[in-house]
Amino acid sequence: MTANSAAPTARVRNLVRTGGPEDGSSRLEHVLGWVLVVVIAMFVTQVGWL
Repeated sequence: MTANSAAPTARVRNLVRTGGPEDGSSRLEHVLGWVLVVVIAMFVTQVGWL
C-alpha cells in the first residue's frame, strides 16, 4: 500500500466518526455511562412512563 492510496482511506475513516468515545477511553467513562443508564431507568420506572 502506498502513501497515496492510504490517505483517502484515513480521511474517510475520520469523516464517518459518530462523535462517540475515543477508542482508548477510560474505564471511568464507561462506569459513569452505566450509572447514568441505571439512574434514568430508575426514574422512568418511578414515573411510570412505560
